Amino acid sequence: MKALKFASFALIALFLVSFVNAQTVDEVVTKHLDAIGGAANWKKVNTMKMEANINVQGNDIPVTIYQVNNKATKSEINFQGTVNYNIITTEGGWKYFPIMGQAAPEALSDEEIKAGQNQLDIQGELVDYKAKGHKVELVGKETVDGIEGYKLKVTRKNGSQVNFLIDAKTFYIVRATAKISANGQEIEQTSIMSNYTKLPEGIFVPMTLEGVGPAPIVVSKIEVNPKIEDAVFKVTQ
Repeated sequence: MKALKFASFALIALFLVSFVNAQTVDEVVTKHLDAIGGAANWKKVNTMKMEANINVQGNDIPVTIYQVNNKATKSEINFQGTVNYNIITTEGGWKYFPIMGQAAPEALSDEEIKAGQNQLDIQGELVDYKAKGHKVELVGKETVDGIEGYKLKVTRKNGSQVNFLIDAKTFYIVRATAKISANGQEIEQTSIMSNYTKLPEGIFVPMTLEGVGPAPIVVSKIEVNPKIEDAVFKVTQ
């Protein structure tokens, strides 16, 4: 009888702990979404065009990024009279960098395409994450570079994972860490986001992104829901 009682209490305790943890995860996610303008505003974002610069060895290199939610993204770099680009769509991915001696567009590897397709959701994994089939876990608190934050582990519907560090004061995502395949090896890539700015549409976005290139990407202009023609994502030479 005693064993039965203890087992019952243990099950109740386990349920309560799970319930509290679930509430805590939802609380952090809700505060984050509120901090970046609210889920309702983000669900109105279907396309986005960003103009940015990368400063490499004293050279300001302009970058234009086109995004269509859950369909396609293109990063275009104009440098020394050449047009270089990286395209990811739901159907595949291609790159063309004549500045690096590439003579014709090339298909991306399966690993590169999968990693890129994880970025097609421009509204973000945490907006309606349950409806999207993602799982979010609160791993705990962590302090990185003097910033104390909540560490969320997101397991996407396709099984890939990304860890977010959410600033405990601002509730902005300040770091995103994921494992990617590069040159046949799995490596950990960390992106650092800062300089969040409010757009006229009421959403907040980071204007500085570090860790994904040789130098920080500094965004100068963002258009929300501009018309983006399908031709933008055509493979051209």
